[in-house]
This record gives sequence, structure tokens and C-alpha cells, in this order.
Amino acid sequence: MAHVLAKLTGAPLAAVRQQLEHDAAEHAEQGMYLEHLWQNADKPEEVLFLFQVKDLAHCQQRMREVHAQALAKNPDTPLPEMTFLDGS
Repeated sequence: MAHVLAKLTGAPLAAVRQQLEHDAAEHAEQGMYLEHLWQNADKPEEVLFLFQVKDLAHCQQRMREVHAQALAKNPDTPLPEMTFLDGS
């Protein structure tokens, strides 16, 4: 089972939660399902979230596209650091 662990710095937990809820249908269309959302107890400005993904290669490509589009619109857009985990 594949997963993606994302770490975002500088965004409040409530804002990240709201954005993930807003994007849930689009994520599901891409085979990404949010499993967990955490705030780092030692670094409150850091939020981590975990997706289970159906197709890791597709997810990697899609994240590259989405992040490139976001940066093209605004080069200062805070993007999460993504770690792609293959459990097969």
C-alpha cells in the first residue's frame, strides 16, 4: 500500500484542515485519500498529513504538475514537502 506524507510549514492547522476538506473530492478523483492530519507538538507551525494513494507513480506526476502550476501563479506559494512511500 502506497502513501504520501506531506509536511507544510507556516500554515495553521485549521487552515490546512479546511483546504484538505475543500480538496477532498479532487484528491479522491486522483486516488488520494487523507488518512491522518497532525500538528507537530514541538513545532506548532508545522503540519503533517498522510494520504493513502492507489497509484504512487500517478500521484507523484500529479503533485509535480499541481505544484508547478501553483508556483507559476505565485512563486511564493508555500508548498508541502512530499515524501512518497511505497509499501509494496
